[in-house]
Amino acid sequence: MPLAHSDAPPALVTVEEHLATLLATVAPLAGESVRVRDAAGRTLAAPVLARVDVPLFDNSAMDGYAVRHPDVAAATAEHPIELRVIADLPAGSTAQPELTPGDAVRIMTGAPVPPTATAVVPFEHTRDGLQSIEAPAVVTAAPAREGANIRRRGEELRAGSEIAPAGSVVGPLQMTACAVVGVDSILVRRRPRVAVISTGSELAPSRGEFAPGQIPESNSVLLASLCVEAGAEIVSVDTVTDDDAALSALLDRAITDARADVVVTSGGVSAGAHEVVKNVLRDRIAFVAVAMQPGRPQAFGRIDDALVFGLPGNPASVAVAFEAFVRPALLALQGRSDLRRPTLRMPAGAGWRSPLGRTQYVPVTLDRSVPAAWTVRPAAADGSSGSHLAAGLARADAYAVVPAEVAGIAPGDLVDVMLLS
Repeated sequence: MPLAHSDAPPALVTVEEHLATLLATVAPLAGESVRVRDAAGRTLAAPVLARVDVPLFDNSAMDGYAVRHPDVAAATAEHPIELRVIADLPAGSTAQPELTPGDAVRIMTGAPVPPTATAVVPFEHTRDGLQSIEAPAVVTAAPAREGANIRRRGEELRAGSEIAPAGSVVGPLQMTACAVVGVDSILVRRRPRVAVISTGSELAPSRGEFAPGQIPESNSVLLASLCVEAGAEIVSVDTVTDDDAALSALLDRAITDARADVVVTSGGVSAGAHEVVKNVLRDRIAFVAVAMQPGRPQAFGRIDDALVFGLPGNPASVAVAFEAFVRPALLALQGRSDLRRPTLRMPAGAGWRSPLGRTQYVPVTLDRSVPAAWTVRPAAADGSSGSHLAAGLARADAYAVVPAEVAGIAPGDLVDVMLLS
């Protein structure tokens, strides 16, 4: 529900309070079945269970000879044991030769082990190694035990075992695991449909010349790319002037026609006289001041079935607000088990000031020159931490997150660092 409108300055809420408020309104989207090969980057809506045992049958872990362990238990380099080679089993073979005392079967890695074999002797433990099957196998070292170098059916996992939990992201390793256990289709969450609207009469396309008072429009590029990186589908990207009717039309089109699950606007949420998002939506969503730098003015609410985020207009503020609020919501819509970026604690390679009472997010670069002692420093070219220095985002690897009760960071101080990749 939107907050009651007042012209008085809003009380500050913490980052954690605002995030908790918006996440309380988010429910995971419906699941859909997709082929594993098409599932990269998707989020599992249900656990993936193995369809078959792994391994699927007893197979050789080595290139060598399948043998009866008692036949070679006494083999040494000084007293080798010679065996008759009765068959050759490459990977994929369906043959099951029966071994009698004194027999061996040449076998390749992954090939089914004959039921009467109780160990595999690797070629390295024979006198002549890989050779013609007409030649005998001369074993120079005994297998350590019964079953040596045999991978037993189901020893890694049994059919029905969970290989990936709901809420996890499907990547190349998970896709491979699905294939290994015979799974071809999995249930994943639908991608959130996102509409991006960048507001401001001063905005102009980044190509060409700029009239006095105009600046290049960048927030739509930033937001669309961040949303895609977070697993969303972009259904529309628009730029609009500070015109109430034009913004209202875009919002209606995004929510009604494009069926957006999420609408993200930038600009028009502060306390100025021409704040178009606030003018249009002040009675429909909540406008709050968050104790953070940058990104203090924020808006959030639900219109019909769409979550609506109103972010500030400064690109650095947009980038930080996205990480703090929009990205967790997009991941929650996908049912992710982890909504936060990985965070490490690292020493600062340079110092900077931080505003008391507000959580500070500083774009930083990671100095990896000493592998065992990474450090961080502000990404801005002059080493400052100003929120207006948007061009420094190109150099940023992470955000240093400074608690509200800390007034500054000195060189060597440990700081929490939110990694961006």
